Amino acid sequence: MSGKSRRDFLKKSALVGAGITGLSTSTAIAGPKNILSEDRMGVLVDTTVCIGCRQCEWACKYAHDLPAGDIESYKNREVFDKMRRPDHTALTVVNEYAPGKNSNLPVNVKVQCMHCDHPACVSACIVGAFSKHENGAVTWDTDMCIGCRYCMAACPFQVPAFEYDKALNPKIMKCDFCFELTKQGKLPACVSICPVEALTYGSRTELVKIARDRIKKNPDRYDDHIFGEYEVGGTSWMYLANKDFAELDFPNLGKNPAPGVSEAIQHGIFAYFVPPVSLYALLGGIMWISKRRKELNEEEKQ
Repeated sequence: MSGKSRRDFLKKSALVGAGITGLSTSTAIAGPKNILSEDRMGVLVDTTVCIGCRQCEWACKYAHDLPAGDIESYKNREVFDKMRRPDHTALTVVNEYAPGKNSNLPVNVKVQCMHCDHPACVSACIVGAFSKHENGAVTWDTDMCIGCRYCMAACPFQVPAFEYDKALNPKIMKCDFCFELTKQGKLPACVSICPVEALTYGSRTELVKIARDRIKKNPDRYDDHIFGEYEVGGTSWMYLANKDFAELDFPNLGKNPAPGVSEAIQHGIFAYFVPPVSLYALLGGIMWISKRRKELNEEEKQ
């Protein structure tokens, strides 16, 4: 271990210790960024247009340096024989369902992080690794993540995935709204590659108007529901479909933001104990020290 690495470790350990010592009077770990901008962006997914080509899956993997394989292999529709969920190897997946109203074609549904307006993962993370950005993206800092997986338990859509196959430094993985691309004014990888424009990227406010206009002009084509407009307080990703969303495995979540519900339960449980934020700071500090010590020991062996 280098002298600098050890000094940095000891400094941060001391800071954690100081935070633990002062649990009753202050919070040891700063709060995350959580911005709900009127100008936030979003994506409207029109499942009546999607053809299930899965090119979005390939583009997502390619953009995030995940093993993507040959794009031609994504034409194999045998994957639709079972329902799939995003995981650490595929941050978005497409599933196929029986046809909806006035159609003989199957319904294909792209699944990924919904980038909630009031993200439960941001609220639940005990070390502030998750952030909600001005452009609507919900991202996380892998260097801060301690692998507690509270985000997985908190997410109403069960999206964050864990690298269970990695013994050392497993990470949480999920769609990051192609944050590095979109902050440069570029389209998310999945949107840019879609050959039928089933995915529309733009201002969330404008996307809601577009969705309502499509429903109004084509009532026989669409179910009168924009999923994500109000669910759990609203999401950056929204959907149109020609059948009830429950038939497409979308959860019935109500309009209340998920963090509000989880925090109310938290505060009720811990009302007569250590304040939740302080307790989380304590646990997070201990877990960070343990994780960092393991990393430094590995460096010494090299």
